[in-house]
Order: sequence, then structure tokens, then C-alpha cells
Amino acid sequence: MTAWDGWDGDGLTVGGVGVERLAARAGATPFFAYDRAALTQRVALLRAALPDRLDLSYAVKANPMPAVIQHMAGLVDGFDVASAIEMRHALDTPVPPTRVSFAGPGKTDAELRQAVAAGVTVELESERELTRLTAVSDDLGVPGRVAVRVNPDFAVRGSGMRLGGGPQQFGVDAERVPELLAKLGATGLLFHGFHVFAGSQNLDAESIATAQRMTAELVHRLADAAPGPVRYVNLGGGFGIPYSKRDRPLDLALVGENLSGIVEDLHDALGTRVVVELGRYLVGEAGVYVTRVVDRKESRGRTFLVVDGGLHHQLAASGNFGQAIRRNYPIAVASRAPGSDTEQVTVVGCLCTPLDLLGDDVALPHAAVGDLIAVFQAGAYGLTASPTAFLGHPAPVELLV
Repeated sequence: MTAWDGWDGDGLTVGGVGVERLAARAGATPFFAYDRAALTQRVALLRAALPDRLDLSYAVKANPMPAVIQHMAGLVDGFDVASAIEMRHALDTPVPPTRVSFAGPGKTDAELRQAVAAGVTVELESERELTRLTAVSDDLGVPGRVAVRVNPDFAVRGSGMRLGGGPQQFGVDAERVPELLAKLGATGLLFHGFHVFAGSQNLDAESIATAQRMTAELVHRLADAAPGPVRYVNLGGGFGIPYSKRDRPLDLALVGENLSGIVEDLHDALGTRVVVELGRYLVGEAGVYVTRVVDRKESRGRTFLVVDGGLHHQLAASGNFGQAIRRNYPIAVASRAPGSDTEQVTVVGCLCTPLDLLGDDVALPHAAVGDLIAVFQAGAYGLTASPTAFLGHPAPVELLV
């Protein structure tokens, strides 16, 4: 179910270091720990399964910890950012600005100015953004690098979050892209290609493969209206990871086999550099959230473990990050190796709200006050996707081990 196999006689280890020692290193609980070797191994797995000509880009929003970004810089071919701060962190790495793309539907003029000045690729989300970017570029006297983000005329089955098809705040509707390209051609901007991202957190390899084929067909159609060579095509990502017992891991071999034909076709026909942009799939399973039991209580036949963490650090694990049906993330008593007799408990956070639920009626070894609880699959959309200021509790430390 989870990629974690780091256990010794004293409990969970991350990067070969026991969690109690990591808690001492962090200075307090709760904390996040990310396994450096697991990140490296995940990229190696992808490299082995995906075609050689395919570039791999890291979507920084999944985990923008600067140390993680620096580590990923030595493994991937580029970065996708969604804010000026993420862009700044990406530009602090050895990855060249020409391999950084900036997407997002609400870029400010200041952010556009920073992007043009830095030489990163701006992925246009609207006609108005084209007008604003042109003005910024003219004012700086620097031709901005541009790709058009396309809202496709199809949707993706099986995605946990739909980012394309139908009305969307993301990208330019496919049927309006030729008109936008004509306007773009009359500017001094440097056209580079297209970004088409239809959905995220998808565990259905057939669905992903179908979406990628349809994306390639869409790019071929739009290339006829392009004001210059299509040098870059971002196929998006959407590769999902398992979060609950009912989830099955993505069939990466099927995805890779399908991509081989697509990459060769786009390269041979258009001379295009093809990119897959992944976030969650790269970092999600490499992270663990560790929190300590501060109380153990019984209420009308139910046992509650109250911990010093909660949804203010791990909103997704609490079920309040877009899940239609809440399911428990993998969770364990980190202070001891698995396999001992279990009991049914509910793990709740320290916040004054019934929404603060980390494990609902889960089977865990007996845990006492002071024991550590680990929530797995915590490497993506954890700390920075959570309401850290809610009720004023301290922010947790993040460790790259």
C-alpha cells in the first residue's frame, strides 16, 4: 500500500534514521520528513519506464520546500512553478531559466515582469494575459518566452481533480486558441509551444494514455495556426498515487509504452521537445508526517488518540482537501515495528473542531501518551496546502533526510 519499508526493532525510520532521533533533530513534534533516497529512486523508476526523449519536469507546487527543490534539480529536466516565490526557488538551482515554466490563471503584472526578466516560459492562460504580457515585455525591452495553455475540448475519466474540458479557469479554450495565436504572432513575444493538462491524481493508466493521445492530436491541429515552430509541448501529468486500501498503483509500464509512440510522433513531425510535468507522483510517497500522542481517552466505547498535530498541517489526510468521500491515509504507530496486536482507535488532532480527524476507526498497535504516530503519503500537498494559521498553533519543521 505504501512505499515505506523503513522499520527496525525500535520503529519507523526515514532515510535510515529513527523517528525519535528525527524528532530530536526537528526540536519538536509534529514534523514532516522526506526521504532523499526515495525521491531519487522514484525519478529513476520513471526514467526506466518512460521514453528516453521525454523530458521530466517537477511541479513545484506539490512540495516547494527549498531543499526538496534543490535535490530535484539534479534529477529532473525542468520545473513548473505557479508563483513568483516558487519561481525564485527554482531559479536558485542549477536548472536554466529556459527550463522553468510559469503557469496559473491569476498572474499579476509584477509576476509577469519577473518571469520575463528571468527568461522563464510564461504559459498563457487568457487573451487578457497576452495583452498584459506584451506590455510588460515591451516595457522591459525583453522578448518574453511564451507557451499557450490550452483548455482541451475533452475531459479525462478517473482524475481526482479535473483541470481541463468544459468551462475552466485554466487555459484558453481549444476552439479559441487559433485566434489567440494570430494575435500572439503580431507581438514581439517568442512562441514556444503548448501546455495541455486535463486532470490530476489519476490511477487509471488507460485513461491517462487516452488523454495523452488526444492531447497529441490536439497539438497537431493547433500547430497549423502557430506563429512559429512548436518547440515545446507539455502533456501535463496527472499520475496518481494510492492513498487508501482500495487504490491500486498506476500501471507505469502501460503509460510509458503509450508515450513512446506519442513522443516519437511529435518529435518527428514537429521537432518538439515533449515534457511530462509531475508533482505528486514524484514526491508524495517519499514523505511522512510524524505527530505525538498527547492524550488517550475513551468516549462511549470508542478510543481516541489525541495528537499534537492535525489538519492545520495535513489538511488532505483529514479529508478536507476536495475528497468527496473521506478515506484514511495509511497511518501507523511509528514508535514500534508493525505486527503486534492491534486495537481499533480514532486518531484526532489538537484543534477545536470535529473536522480534525487523521485516522477514523483504524486498527493500530496499542499506543500510549508519548508515542509517535506516522501519517504516510505526506510528501505532496501537505504543509503548504494546509491552513497553518488556524487556531494559532506552531508550524511544523520539515526535514529532508
